[in-house]
Amino acid sequence: MGVIVYHTAEKIPSQNGLIDSLAGRGMFGVQLFYFISAITMCHMWKLREGESSPVRKFYIRRFFRIAPLFWIAIPVYLLINGFEASYWAPEGLGALQIILTATFLHGFWVDSINSVVPGSWSIAVEMTFYALFPFLVLKIKEKRMLYLVLASVVWGLNTFVFRGWVAGFFASHYDPSSTAIVEEYLYMNFLNQAPIFLLGCYLYFALQQKPSKAELVYLGAWFLLGLAFKLFFKIEGFGFLAVCMALGVFVYGAMRLGPRFKPLERLGQNSYAIYLVHFMVLHYWRGLSPWQAGLPAFLLAVAVITLTSYGLALVIHAMVEKKVQRFVEAITRPGVSRQLA
Repeated sequence: MGVIVYHTAEKIPSQNGLIDSLAGRGMFGVQLFYFISAITMCHMWKLREGESSPVRKFYIRRFFRIAPLFWIAIPVYLLINGFEASYWAPEGLGALQIILTATFLHGFWVDSINSVVPGSWSIAVEMTFYALFPFLVLKIKEKRMLYLVLASVVWGLNTFVFRGWVAGFFASHYDPSSTAIVEEYLYMNFLNQAPIFLLGCYLYFALQQKPSKAELVYLGAWFLLGLAFKLFFKIEGFGFLAVCMALGVFVYGAMRLGPRFKPLERLGQNSYAIYLVHFMVLHYWRGLSPWQAGLPAFLLAVAVITLTSYGLALVIHAMVEKKVQRFVEAITRPGVSRQLA
């Protein structure tokens, strides 16, 4: 919902400063999802302890959860947006961007990370996490302090080494007018988002047993160190770190309290398809609606885009996702051995 509100406010602003500012914070719905994703992966891995070929079956389940709908989205958005030069692809779309996107490698190059399928940068990050997760959980297991340490190390490498190197590297590939997409790439790339997944893995184990004093001291010291570098050395990365830590506290508290709200849970069950289609719905709503700004126009757009995207997601679930789920269950259930081409 946060992401839908954010994207709607970008295209159909309410023209109310406070509302548009709050809507802008909806962008952090992506990071909220990353926390939930990491917790879910840890939970499902724990539930399936003792399963034969756990890594192979993990990859099968995750791949078929993401790939079918995403591969359908690629030609759909190419038809809608075309191949011409755009903000994310200053030189237009070609075979490189499409191949990288189709193979989930688009997160490793600036003009492919978000150019073929809108919002696909987050899917590139998620798939990279899926690729690494079994190795993390098999190596670290339940030593939750190691997830904290690794998260801070990755954050430090990204903040003090990777950002500067990448900015310099891509500066040689793009003219000065395109530096904005390089800056956004520094925010969207996997290394910048990876600490969230690691903190999410930590949260899963912290939910089983409350954090120790040592863990709380470590988190506080990391936070204060980031604040010091931001205030005294003007190094970027602290603001995002602070937001992510606040989101982590929110997730921890929400899961401890266990609130229930069925309408949101319904949306959540179809959130992936909703995410993919809401860009298309927003695109066509802007073309159809006579109201392009103002609070009533914004509120109506949020309602229309949410409900229409949800309706489309239900159709997609019935036509595609249910069939894929049955296929995956058939090839991963105990006692079944098949070659998967």
